[in-house]
Amino acid sequence: MATNNTEYDVVIIGAGHNGLTTAGYLCRAGYKVKVVEQRDVVGGAAVTEEFHPGFRNSVCSYVVGLLNPKIVKDLELYKYGLEIMMAEQDSVFIPKNDGGYFLVTSDDEEMDRQIDAISPQDKENWHKLHDILEQCADVVRDVVLETPANIGGGLGDIMRLGKVANRVRKLDADMQHYFAKMMVMSVQEFLDEWLESDLLKASLSSTSFIGTMASPYSPGTAYVLLHHYFGEIDGEKGAWGHAKGGMGSITQAMAKSAQAFGADIEVSAPVQQVIIENGIARGVELNDGRKIYAKVIAANTNPKLLFNKLVASEHLEPEFLRRMNNYRCISGTFRMNVAISEMPKFTCIEHLPEQEQDQILKGMVSLSPSMEHYEIAFNDAIRTGWSKEPSLEVYIPSTLDDTLAPEGQHVMSLFCQHFNPNLPDGQSWDDIREQVADHIIDHLNKFAPNFKASIVGKQIKSPLDLEREFGLVGGDIFHGVLAFDQMYSMRPTSGYADYRMPVKNLYLCGSGAHPGGGVSGCPGHNAAREIMKDFKWRRLA
Repeated sequence: MATNNTEYDVVIIGAGHNGLTTAGYLCRAGYKVKVVEQRDVVGGAAVTEEFHPGFRNSVCSYVVGLLNPKIVKDLELYKYGLEIMMAEQDSVFIPKNDGGYFLVTSDDEEMDRQIDAISPQDKENWHKLHDILEQCADVVRDVVLETPANIGGGLGDIMRLGKVANRVRKLDADMQHYFAKMMVMSVQEFLDEWLESDLLKASLSSTSFIGTMASPYSPGTAYVLLHHYFGEIDGEKGAWGHAKGGMGSITQAMAKSAQAFGADIEVSAPVQQVIIENGIARGVELNDGRKIYAKVIAANTNPKLLFNKLVASEHLEPEFLRRMNNYRCISGTFRMNVAISEMPKFTCIEHLPEQEQDQILKGMVSLSPSMEHYEIAFNDAIRTGWSKEPSLEVYIPSTLDDTLAPEGQHVMSLFCQHFNPNLPDGQSWDDIREQVADHIIDHLNKFAPNFKASIVGKQIKSPLDLEREFGLVGGDIFHGVLAFDQMYSMRPTSGYADYRMPVKNLYLCGSGAHPGGGVSGCPGHNAAREIMKDFKWRRLA
């Protein structure tokens, strides 16, 4: 435990996955690193908890899709306990309101049969659209581990921007056209150009709203769709999987990896403020009054939280503070875990053999059968605070991982949207969270009538819970809206996209920096590289 005059090379605020990634790289390079975490466990929003006796699950993030392979390799995460299980059923099961269902699968022949049954004229464009998404995702994938160009910067920034432009240039002219459109268009308008079937559009659109409180017609939602495509697992692009033991096993492995190279990680150590002297970040003061000094401070926090709470306003230029006050954080997420005594029995597949039903439920379940459904859910949240027919992403990880629940029983993740962190008429989420949770359960029960009776326990995380417990301002799982004005050179704001903040020796290493949210580790990786450059070239104040 640190004493008042202990000096480190780097103090990292927050032991979420990006903070631990930064620590892992810095410690491997020989720097003396201290990590302080407000909660009593490392992991931030990538954490596993027992929420009912014998039942445990990932609390916030819930699948592995964006974790960068380079980071897994460099930090030797497999050596330190990480095990990623590839999804056995790479599919999305969509129950329809009319009693039927649609199954999106990676099996091209089966997918063609599914499309032939509802909209054969869309079959060719469906495959072409996926090819477009994959090629555009390659461009994004190439830049997620690079430092963005700063607007108003020097020659180095011009060269960085040129490298990105060169990547886009390597696409053919048509693909450049599609890439540009995906940066700014709404997902509704983008898909309208390609598909006629509303159900096909809805099946593709679900990731456009993950962590994004937006209408299908909101500009930028096409990019959010693309953002979820740049992941890669064991060389398979766009794949997703499950971290055995839940998402907390990722951050536990990261912590062990960093500690093996000397990281000093302290939990239950909330930071009260960043210590700043003569415009230079010198350390952190904890809530218990202790002061920990370092040459560099790296914040794995939402930038709004950092500059509205931990850095006193007198150390910031009025224009920068104005930008941070207006930095948009809202994702409309209501997160639940439920412990269930049996698998849900969806009415629309009850005619299938039980083994086939269970196989289907090893993939994702989406209760969003139309684009209109997304639109209504969004409008409800704007008007009344929460959706009367919510958009639900359902996943049952215990079908893959028997460490999460007792034999024969299961845990279910429910990622629910849209739920406005700002409720009307002075309401508080603390007053209605149980009511809303019951409403979500009732909604799912319409499709699987045994579900409600099978529940033996539940864990509820409202937008307010997510902010209060995990520092996710506005319940925003991405540390800031993924929109064109808050991406790349504009994240968190222009002039500060290179992880260096306006206070000297203060860096941002969390998802509020490029490339944004998701359990990727990329912001932490990139921030560590820039910190090491500044040590090497003696640029620190």
